[in-house]
Amino acid sequence: MNDRLTHIDSQGKASMVNVSGKKPMLRTAVAEGFFHAKESAIDAILCGDLPKGEALAVARVAGIQAAKKCDDLIPLCHPLPVEYADVQFERIAPDRIRILATVIVTGRTGIEMEALTAVSVAGLTLWDMTKAIDTSLAIKDITLVEKRKESID
Repeated sequence: MNDRLTHIDSQGKASMVNVSGKKPMLRTAVAEGFFHAKESAIDAILCGDLPKGEALAVARVAGIQAAKKCDDLIPLCHPLPVEYADVQFERIAPDRIRILATVIVTGRTGIEMEALTAVSVAGLTLWDMTKAIDTSLAIKDITLVEKRKESID
C-alpha cells in the first residue's frame, strides 16, 4: 500500500496528480445524498408548487451543470469530458428526498468527485428554492455509492 498522499509533491506542496501515463477507461460513479424538510415542503417540491418554481427541474439541471464544472470548483480536480450526467430524485420518507447522481466518462482518472458535486449542488438548489417556506432544511449523508471502471479495448 502506498502511504504517500497523491496530491502532495516531494516538497510537500499541493499538486495535481499526473495521470498522463494511465490508460483511458470507461468510468462510472454514482453518489447519493438526502434532502430533509417538513412534509409540507416536500409536498410542495414534488407538486412544483414553490414560490421560486419547479425545484426538481432546476435542481436536476444544476446538478448536471455542477458535474460538468467540477474542476472549476474543486482545486486539483482534473477537467474531464463528462459524457453522461443524470440526477434523480425519490421521496423515501414523508420528510426526505433521496438525490442520486450518475456520471460517466471515458478518461484516465475517476469521476467520483463529479458525482458527489452533482448531488451537493442539486441539494443546495433544493434548499435555495425551498428556504422561503421551511427553515428546518438539511442536506445529509452525501456519499459515493458506486465507482467502477471498465477497459475500452
